[in-house]
Amino acid sequence: MNMIDDTPATEDTPISALILRKNEDRRLRAGHNWIFSNEVDIKRTPLVGLLPGMAVRILDCHEKFIGYGYANPHALVCARVVSRQPDYPLTKSLMVHRLNVALSLRERLFEHPCYRLCYGDSDGLPGLVVDRYGDYLVVQIMAAGMECVKDDIVTALCQVCNPKGILLRNDNPMRELEGLDSYVTTIFGEIPDTVTINEGSAQFHVPLLHGQKTGWFFDHRLNRQRMTHYVKDKTVLDLFSYLGSWGIQAALAGAREVTCVDASASALELAEENARLNNVADKTSVWKQDVFEALRELRAQNRRFDVVILDPPAFIQRRKDVKNGIEAYRRVNQQAMQVLARDGILISASCSAHLDSDTLKDLLLKTSRHLDRHLVITEQGHQGPDHPIHPAMPEMEYLKTFFCRVLPSL
Repeated sequence: MNMIDDTPATEDTPISALILRKNEDRRLRAGHNWIFSNEVDIKRTPLVGLLPGMAVRILDCHEKFIGYGYANPHALVCARVVSRQPDYPLTKSLMVHRLNVALSLRERLFEHPCYRLCYGDSDGLPGLVVDRYGDYLVVQIMAAGMECVKDDIVTALCQVCNPKGILLRNDNPMRELEGLDSYVTTIFGEIPDTVTINEGSAQFHVPLLHGQKTGWFFDHRLNRQRMTHYVKDKTVLDLFSYLGSWGIQAALAGAREVTCVDASASALELAEENARLNNVADKTSVWKQDVFEALRELRAQNRRFDVVILDPPAFIQRRKDVKNGIEAYRRVNQQAMQVLARDGILISASCSAHLDSDTLKDLLLKTSRHLDRHLVITEQGHQGPDHPIHPAMPEMEYLKTFFCRVLPSL
């Protein structure tokens, strides 16, 4: 078992100091929330003396207060700032305040209570992600500091949202970097196997207990709305389709024929169910197949589609994966272009934080030139407003989507 200090910080709890090396406070004072282990003055505050998740006062080299945070001496990000106010360490009261502020933005933006309620650092709660599905909340805890106060998190969520159930989906591989166990558990109330959500003019059954990540990908909501302008009377290929979130909305927007491809049989069963739910089963088909293999087969059959939607999982999870990940993006985009009609639309997305927008754009250009195609970008999409971007933390801006017209070479 991991050594986790699970005593929540309170106003009366003595909090250990974490002192930074000279000039290592500049990034924090500019607004960033993360402290790396090589930025700590380990002679004055040895990291070995801290337990994972321990609350700390973060001080500069002159021992001037920067903020409160929590530490994890075994992780590359060895501390995260949670408050810059001397009177407000991380307590349940602060969590309630931060969640209420986050909720006020979402309620302003969305008609239905289905959205990402809390997006980590951008909402002032680093290491915490909360997705809301009406009366049910799905929580991901990514950092040891939040793991230590998970009971307070649950209490705060109950106070702010009054949910019927809270599910901890703590099976994200990023937890391994924090030395945390992987588990899934219903920590409050009851959680149904599936819930029904509205997006645009569509409804979807979403699996909470056994779906991917938190069940649904709210981040692409606006990009899926953009997509509907490109598909009327078109044939559409939805790759890595999961529950059919893109393809079914394409069918509702007037697509003539939609093919959803995914390697998960359970996801495709729900995609078929969602097609029936939206009365588009007659023009929606599913294909259980590895996407790379499916694209090879389609090319061999000389199949062509007017619109290809490419929304893969993150091929780059860590910096060491960048080289192989970029090659995977290049290969799948090339294969996708090879099954496009002469005047086709490619919607190409990446959720890899380590792949920046310019690199993906350059990859699309070079791939199109390699195939002797002329590619222009008609629109660019980003993560939705329930995934707000902390301007001092480029790590929070991960999603990029290019809407491309691909023609024969000019």
